[in-house]
Amino acid sequence: MPKIALWGYLLGASLTSPVWAGESAFQAGPVFPTFGKIAPVVSDMAVTTETRLQVAFDVGKAGDVGKLNRTLNSAARFINMHAAAGVPVDNIKVAVVVHGGASFDLTRDSRYGQKKDGAQNANRAAIKALTEKGVEIYLCGQSAAYHDIKKIDLLPGVNLALSAMTAHALLQQKGYTLNPF
Repeated sequence: MPKIALWGYLLGASLTSPVWAGESAFQAGPVFPTFGKIAPVVSDMAVTTETRLQVAFDVGKAGDVGKLNRTLNSAARFINMHAAAGVPVDNIKVAVVVHGGASFDLTRDSRYGQKKDGAQNANRAAIKALTEKGVEIYLCGQSAAYHDIKKIDLLPGVNLALSAMTAHALLQQKGYTLNPF
C-alpha cells in the first residue's frame, strides 16, 4: 500500500507542478512583456532580493528570417525570470556577444535586407528593448570585417568590439559569467 500511495502522490504532484505544465504555462515577463516568456517554477535554489547576476550570452547562430534570434530571446527570458523571482532589475547585468553568421541580426533593415533577400530584421524591436533596459550588445569586429558590416550598418545601441574573444575576456574580467546555452 505505501508504494501505491507514493505513486499517487507523485502523479498528483506532476499534474499540479508548473514545471510539468507545458508551453501554455509560459507567460509574459515583468521586464519584456512581448518576448522572453517565462514559466513559474518553485526553485530549490535560492534566488533572493540580494541575488546579483552578471551573465554574458554568446550568439554565433543567426535567427531564421522573420523570427527573433533564439539567444536574444533567451537573454530577455533570463532577465524576466529573475525579475519575476524577486531579483531587482538593477541587480541583473546582461551582455550579449554576437559573431559569425549571427552578425546580420544586429544590422539595420537596409543592410540586413541586402543579405537576406530584402527581408526586414525581426530582431530590431528586441534589440531596442534590450538596450533600453541596460543590456550591453557587442558585435565581433572580426566578424563585422569579414561580412563587410560597417558601424553605420548597426542598429542603435549595438557596440563594436575588437573581437568576440576580446569581448568575452573583458566581460569575464568585469565579473560576467558565460551562459552555456
